[in-house]
Amino acid sequence: MRKIVAFAILGMLSLSLFQACSSSQSLQEYYVDSSENPNFLSLDVPVSILNLDEVDLTESQKEALSSLRKLNLLAFKKTENNQLEYQAEIEKVNAILKNDEYKELMKLKSEYGKGVVKYLGEDESIDEVVLYGNSKEKGFALVRVLGEDMNPAHLAQLIQVLQKADYNSDALGEIGEFLKS
Repeated sequence: MRKIVAFAILGMLSLSLFQACSSSQSLQEYYVDSSENPNFLSLDVPVSILNLDEVDLTESQKEALSSLRKLNLLAFKKTENNQLEYQAEIEKVNAILKNDEYKELMKLKSEYGKGVVKYLGEDESIDEVVLYGNSKEKGFALVRVLGEDMNPAHLAQLIQVLQKADYNSDALGEIGEFLKS
């Protein structure tokens, strides 16, 4: 579970910043609209959940960590009864992420499914990174990493920091259970 969450957080840090486009739904609007849907699990996670206060970090790692504010997690748990809605939601997310303002950092493929990391903003100053992962069996997850002036050069440092994290998986609630399954 720790590796999955660290991977998701790292991926999001590598993702592009999201910004609304006036003619289509923004990712933030999608989060808000989906939070009341019973098929979704939603959680806002402060950086403090990573329990990094007592971890020995380098100055570069501390600087990278200081640019983070919080994480927004949204997951759609696929069941036999919601397959049509699952497909409709996938199409909505794909439409949002196709916006030219989102810059693709990397594509991911693993035994768990496929994903993409995107970010929005300038190459030297990222304010949001998005990780989108989809498993045809389990559903999909979107993770937004929100920060201030995140530096892409610090992404590797953030990955190292997250690997050291001793986060409280109980605090993740249903999202933690979703990621475990």
